[in-house]
Amino acid sequence: MEFNEKLQELRKAKGLTQEELAEKLFVSRTAISKWESGRGYPSIDSLKEISRFFSVTIDKLICPEEILSAAEEEKQAFADRTASLLSNTLDLLSALLLFLPVFGNGDALPAAAGLFRLTGVHPWVKAVFLAVIGLSALNGLCGLILIRFDRPVWNRHRLVTGMALSVLGVAVFIAARQPYAGIFCFALLVIKTIGIMKLR
Repeated sequence: MEFNEKLQELRKAKGLTQEELAEKLFVSRTAISKWESGRGYPSIDSLKEISRFFSVTIDKLICPEEILSAAEEEKQAFADRTASLLSNTLDLLSALLLFLPVFGNGDALPAAAGLFRLTGVHPWVKAVFLAVIGLSALNGLCGLILIRFDRPVWNRHRLVTGMALSVLGVAVFIAARQPYAGIFCFALLVIKTIGIMKLR
């Protein structure tokens, strides 16, 4: 008998609904539903709680192959959350471009300036800079909020969006002949790429 069937059997034997069991184990009802439908395994900590609550050994709940599968699943989930956290934080750091004096002000005013003091470019170029930086920072902020929810699909979409915005930022700043801003964005992109590759 598989873990999902054993969990259903134990829950029904105690006369509990999925909602009630979720409250007793301090997890969401969605987690119980996922475990009982065989779409995933509980974390090691949750497995210990289930074992204590039903007064059965972990060996009775789950076979060794399932334990390995659960541990691998937990390891992958941790790697995904860490990659998302790194990516989101770096996206949020792109907001520093709003304040750092990394933009060339043109021939008339050769000193470097922050984005809001930039005068040597057309207003629409400045608006494009602001849009790219704002979208990257907003993407990072949304990503940090979404990490709190257990939605891997959202994190993956946000990760792809973050990478695309980073590449766009590098392209926009290099095309506009703003090398320092381009280098800053490129450095964030490289760190993000290396971090994600190492974690996955």
